[in-house]
Amino acid sequence: MNILSTQSAKSQVRQRGRQELEAVVVRFAGDSGDGIQVLGAKFAAAAALAGNDLATFPDFPAEIRAPTGSTYGVSAFQINFGGRSIKTPGDAPDVLVAMNPAALKVELPNLRTGRVLILDIGSFSERNLRKAGYAADPLADGSLDPYRRIEIDISALTLEAVKAFGLSQKDALRCKNMWTLGLVYWMYGRERDATVTWMKQRYGDTPIAEANIAALNAGHAYGETAELSGDMVGCVLPAAPIAAGLYRTVTGSEALAWGLMAGAHLAGLRLFFSSYPITPASPVLHILTANREAGVETLQAEDEIAAVCAAIGGSYAGAMGVTSSSGPGIALKAEAIGLAVAAELPLVVIDTQRAGPSTGMPTKTEQSDLNLAMFGRHGESPVVVLAARSPSDCFEVAVEAVRLASRYMTPVMLLSDGYIANAAQPWQIPDVEAMAPFPIGFAERSQTGEEFLPYVRDPQTLARPWAPPGVAGLEHRIGGIEKAQDYGHISYDPKNHQRMVDTRAAKVDGIARDIPAQRPELGPDRGPLAIVGWGSTYGPINRAVLVMRDRGYDVAHIHLRHLNPFPANLGELLAGYERVVVAEMNAGQLVALLRARYLLAAESLTKVTGLPFKIEEIQHAILERLEQSA
Repeated sequence: MNILSTQSAKSQVRQRGRQELEAVVVRFAGDSGDGIQVLGAKFAAAAALAGNDLATFPDFPAEIRAPTGSTYGVSAFQINFGGRSIKTPGDAPDVLVAMNPAALKVELPNLRTGRVLILDIGSFSERNLRKAGYAADPLADGSLDPYRRIEIDISALTLEAVKAFGLSQKDALRCKNMWTLGLVYWMYGRERDATVTWMKQRYGDTPIAEANIAALNAGHAYGETAELSGDMVGCVLPAAPIAAGLYRTVTGSEALAWGLMAGAHLAGLRLFFSSYPITPASPVLHILTANREAGVETLQAEDEIAAVCAAIGGSYAGAMGVTSSSGPGIALKAEAIGLAVAAELPLVVIDTQRAGPSTGMPTKTEQSDLNLAMFGRHGESPVVVLAARSPSDCFEVAVEAVRLASRYMTPVMLLSDGYIANAAQPWQIPDVEAMAPFPIGFAERSQTGEEFLPYVRDPQTLARPWAPPGVAGLEHRIGGIEKAQDYGHISYDPKNHQRMVDTRAAKVDGIARDIPAQRPELGPDRGPLAIVGWGSTYGPINRAVLVMRDRGYDVAHIHLRHLNPFPANLGELLAGYERVVVAEMNAGQLVALLRARYLLAAESLTKVTGLPFKIEEIQHAILERLEQSA
């Protein structure tokens, strides 16, 4: 069934016994070769086209090609979508689609009792059961009885649907993700047209395209004709109350790339992006490289150190130099970032955080690089630190990073993480031409013959002049050895070094006057309890606080974008609450900074599992603190 309008759809679904739901969480899981991420991404796009708000959580293994059918190779994609504001991918799925025994083994603990479990029983061979670590067949031993189980031989039905196209059995079975997508489209009344168009664009007029389309249609037809109503019925979800405008789904990596482009445009600068591949930061390089026609220049350097040094060179030459990496690569860039601090050149450094230490868990998320961003350089070398809260927020934060770096001639560290980078949500495409520009002026040669002084400060920002090479009369020394105040000559004078260290620190501290005052996201600006977060904890904290406030609990949510410097009023704001709890995916890094800065008795709520916070974890912490204070 294709839903053409909300009103007509509701009358049809009532006749067929469909439910009307506010929101649903669906999790797809299977082998890495089952196309789970494509399946999830296409379903997310269909949900967005239907007017739902949504949040996704791609969850895939670090192994490039784990053994087929093993638990190490399970790839998953979770989506929370519906007719209300969606801020997280959901705590637990309402529907789990398991494409093989290994996926069932890994993902079943996340499924709540009584929820829907869809299984491809065609993959439950004795060999696959053994590879997944099952001693007995879960289809027969009663362990799945607590769930609303739907057993379908998806593999066999896919082979039947595509047999006319002459594919090998291996290629034919690769279409089973599209068969599954068709079935789930039927469950939620989603249109197939956009997916069909995408398939034709990707594969052209080939048997592969036709086979996948046939599989998609066959899965949809199965839902329409099979007698599933006893265990599973289709559902209708209304469109979300989203402001009118042009939207698209966007990942954090896409939003970062486009934000950098917009920021450079608003500053009137060329964008030069230099990076080295690393999970999960690499997509930003891929996206910017594909946009060279927009004037973006990119370089894949031979290593992390070369990448950041090239970016600094780009800034020296008058472009907006940007580099990116994840934690291990940021550590390698540390000395060169210190060079940008000493030379006082603009530089944006993107850190897409992952679980550590060392190689850690490359495809899992964490917020454990805050201390690295704040202090991970030798000497007194402060930098600006910003954090994005969601995939769509990455655009605004990237623009802000370019603004601050170019206005204050300083490095800016922009913190994202693996969850934000890969997750997707609807994003209203902004009119960049309507955004306030912040043009940057370069130093000009004195018309009176006065000597150019490369370290004379702007009295408002304390930024030195930006003087790209090649302009007669603007010759000056550059480098990492300490500079003499005003003149920029090499200096070992103790008093001069003290002045320069103090000035560079004052320049970063002064940015607090150029950023918005901190306000609660939800709740009052004083009261018994505030939950403070930064980065990707925004969704679960905000939803948890909203739910608890609806239940009558007096709690506020404060979320920080600017981490260095903090907003000027932050200390005063936090002092207005009897208890402050800081929720973060590390061992307590922000809470330590707040305690040190404001002598605040802040409490810590931490999680270091490689997975985002669940809403119920935040709710439990709120309830526990308020009951203790009662």
